[in-house]
Amino acid sequence: MPPRSPLPARHGLAAAWVRTPDRDPAQPAPWPTMGAWLRQRFPEHVDVAAMLADGRFVDDDGRAVRDHDPYRPHRFVWFHRDLRDEPDVPGELHVVHRDERLVVVDKPPFLSSIPRGRHVRQSVVVRLRAALDLPELSPLHRLDRVTSGLLMLATERRWRGPYQSVFERREVSKTYWALAPLRDDLALPVVVRNHIRKERGDWQARVVPDAPVNAETLVELESSVGDGLGVYRLTPRTGRTHQLRLHLLGLGIPIVDDPLYPVVCDVAVDDFAHPLQLLAGELSFTDPLDGTPRHFRSTRHLPLRAEP
Repeated sequence: MPPRSPLPARHGLAAAWVRTPDRDPAQPAPWPTMGAWLRQRFPEHVDVAAMLADGRFVDDDGRAVRDHDPYRPHRFVWFHRDLRDEPDVPGELHVVHRDERLVVVDKPPFLSSIPRGRHVRQSVVVRLRAALDLPELSPLHRLDRVTSGLLMLATERRWRGPYQSVFERREVSKTYWALAPLRDDLALPVVVRNHIRKERGDWQARVVPDAPVNAETLVELESSVGDGLGVYRLTPRTGRTHQLRLHLLGLGIPIVDDPLYPVVCDVAVDDFAHPLQLLAGELSFTDPLDGTPRHFRSTRHLPLRAEP
């Protein structure tokens, strides 16, 4: 584990680090200088020379690492990554609850929960760490970028374990609502049980026939809203990737404006016109630290509209 970072967070993100490899002290150093090692360590498109000249690499004491510094093994080097430009995600990030241990937000569609890939500044974690002055804020469960609704976060590292364990033990009751086609021949309510698998690098997850069940959802029709569409109440008893989207697809009622199912759509990163009609609507559980009942409900309603 690295020591504490000498650099403060920037844009809600902690500094990154790299470490020079260990070596036999009896052997000559494989690189003459720290600059030579850093150039080898980073991809060609990273302008290591400019970062060294600007003092953007620092050691554990916060001293700038210089190009000509002699190479030393087992040395941590800290820096902040360059962030690419990102389109602003529309819609308000509502804080529906905040206390010493928890923050619960009602997120708009298209806003990533965590900084990842092309979505760093435009993520719940980065936005809220800065807005609420909570540098250790971290999510306790997953919510897809295109899904709207409730996301619960721990305010500090010390609270993360107890609350995350509640999710791991499936002691949190989650309710979602989805807008999808009506089917007269579909008998509801129904419990969908199957095996879902998602391979790294694949956009879509898939159902694996005859494999042990690892995904279960109760599906109920709550209301008809016209134009052949209904609002469905979904109660997942497991939390597999894309579980609700696959389960409704398997029933022949794919969720409206789903960019992945039944087919992958080529949607531009700045196209926010058609939000997925899936809402993480309610969370209920018993607080693991004080035993009080907790219940949170989204302020959003289906159908979800494109937000200004």
